[in-house]
Amino acid sequence: MPPELAAAARTLFGDRLDLAAAYAELLATDGVVRGLIGPRETPRLWDRHLLNCAAVAERIPEGATVLDVGSGAGLPGLVLAIARPDLTVTLVEPLARRTSFLIEAVDELGLGGTVRVFRGRAEEAATGPAPLLGDVVTARAVAPLDRLAAWCLPLAAPGGRLVALKGASAAEEIAEHAAAVAALGGGEPTVERCGVGVIEPPTTVVEVVRERVVAPARPATARKSRGGRARRR
Repeated sequence: MPPELAAAARTLFGDRLDLAAAYAELLATDGVVRGLIGPRETPRLWDRHLLNCAAVAERIPEGATVLDVGSGAGLPGLVLAIARPDLTVTLVEPLARRTSFLIEAVDELGLGGTVRVFRGRAEEAATGPAPLLGDVVTARAVAPLDRLAAWCLPLAAPGGRLVALKGASAAEEIAEHAAAVAALGGGEPTVERCGVGVIEPPTTVVEVVRERVVAPARPATARKSRGGRARRR
């Protein structure tokens, strides 16, 4: 860890800083070998990834159930589980090589009591035999806000929230996709800054409350025309 980041790391991870360091080591070794983290990212693991994700913990209520969509190497889901042992976290990831890494990381870090890994897409997590539902749904660098809301809001309990880690374009995304978010049952998106005074720059997130449950669109049905050919309606 760069010495200049030590104070911020202690603030965000507290007495679990050693556990965060063990996860950083996994990312810098197995994560790179398996192609989950680029080799050029290893010098910036702490500021660009771990601290950036850990700052989001301030937006999550005590004892919340968290679903991390498109978890990849565990960002931000595993970081939040390390920083906040009160949380119950499910890492939602469809790719086998990534879920294998996540399962091994959870085991090696001793997080099996509070973290589980779900292999599948967000749509499968929301509609499977045992649908997942969380107080907070997180996602990082996954997709534009309209698609992100379509994937994540069905996983949030009514009154729960999508907390999406975004960059400088957050306000522009809200302006462009607010109508789509509303059609999906989301409230007005807001931009929040996490870790102000602790990390620089602070982490930017977009938050959307799931205000109502919206039924999925029904597929078009075919009916026969008078000439016997099927028409869509």
